[in-house]
Amino acid sequence: MSGRYDRPLTAEQIAAVEDESIDFSEIPELDEDFWDRAEFVEPDRTDQITMRVKRSVLAYFKAPGKGYQTRMNRVLESYVRYRTGNHGDTREGASR
Repeated sequence: MSGRYDRPLTAEQIAAVEDESIDFSEIPELDEDFWDRAEFVEPDRTDQITMRVKRSVLAYFKAPGKGYQTRMNRVLESYVRYRTGNHGDTREGASR
């Protein structure tokens, strides 16, 4: 795959790219040193709870649409990281 793009490709455009045309030349090989230093990290799992929340707070988090519980959890998580001094990203699947 050669050339640069003015904007990110859509999921459909990415799916249409044939594997053989992808240029991996700028991606370093994963050598033994990489695997020797690799650490297994358990994802931070979630627990289901019941919690009372003010209607105004719930309305605020629901307003943007689907995903309000995730948004609420991220706010709580950022508060805990701030209070504990752990400013690293601990979100499950944190590839964002």
